[in-house]
Amino acid sequence: MRRKDREITDTEKIREIIEGCDCLRLGLCDDEGMYIVPLNFGPVCENGQWYFYCHGASAGRKYRCIKNSDRAAFEMDRSRGLVTGSEACQYSYLYESIIGDGLVEVVEDTEEKKKGLDAIMNHYGKGEWHYHEKLMKDVAVFRIRALHLSCKAHY
Repeated sequence: MRRKDREITDTEKIREIIEGCDCLRLGLCDDEGMYIVPLNFGPVCENGQWYFYCHGASAGRKYRCIKNSDRAAFEMDRSRGLVTGSEACQYSYLYESIIGDGLVEVVEDTEEKKKGLDAIMNHYGKGEWHYHEKLMKDVAVFRIRALHLSCKAHY
């Protein structure tokens, strides 16, 4: 990280930033090239290890990319506002961001799928969630295990 003065290393602050983000951008690669897709996500931290659950169709480019390679990159951020100035280069933007890479896989186990869907649902609204059997069969759940994760903020 070039701007070490903006690096966040406090684990609770990192958790707060992750929990405050509403979109995870997943970077994948296939024979066509790079592919980035914005996704709803559910963060889970177990013993200091971050996992991010996402969901989607069991078909399409995202699904094919994940089935063909277990490597992925991800990004999420929170806007903190625009700083204006009297000249163009005096403008800046305040933000918090997470960038990382890891291993991504399609979750096949039904209980793990439910755990992932619960994580996604609880990220956006707390509750007791029930899933129809057809949904559980049709939806693909993806789990990203973060290998590297960095956090940066400009306040």
